[in-house]
Amino acid sequence: MPNYKIQKRRLILVSLALMSALLLAFISTALSIYLYSSKSNNIKAEAAIVLGAAVWGKEPSPVFRERINHAINLYKNGDVSTIIFTGGVGDRNEPAEAIVGKNYAIAQRVKAANILIETQSRTTSQNLKNALKVASDNQLTKFLIVSDPLHMKRAVLMARDLGMDAYPSPTPTTRYRSFHSQIEFLLRETYFYLVYLVLKI
Repeated sequence: MPNYKIQKRRLILVSLALMSALLLAFISTALSIYLYSSKSNNIKAEAAIVLGAAVWGKEPSPVFRERINHAINLYKNGDVSTIIFTGGVGDRNEPAEAIVGKNYAIAQRVKAANILIETQSRTTSQNLKNALKVASDNQLTKFLIVSDPLHMKRAVLMARDLGMDAYPSPTPTTRYRSFHSQIEFLLRETYFYLVYLVLKI
């Protein structure tokens, strides 16, 4: 057999092996994210950090509202004494996500004095970095991270990489209820999780 044919066959085999390894890594990561999504600790903390999500005008989107409601329940149950809302401005005509979250929580009888906000972040990483600064300024050191279940694994990993004493507190309900929406969210989270592992962004 000519040498170039042997080299071509080897190249094909190596390519197939690499693709198989990448596919296996993606599937195993997706499975770990799915299994982690139901993990919740019966732990009390000083503050709940609510990761930002879209707002609709002056109201939280359904996704954001689920996160806010969960944080409010943690507060009213005595699991946290402070809520930190994160998130900046998505649309110039809308208030910052954190401000919308704060206003919603106050309307639900959370004391304004027990709410902290940061209004500059646009990503999960920025949510956590900015929340950590706010928390440090207020001598808060132990946190429950509040977000959608499939967002938990990446968010908690990011928080712990920042040196935070952080624990998952996924929303017990989620707007991602249909099979299609959950699969779409899981695929997106798996991609971002792998990107974070490699690039730390």
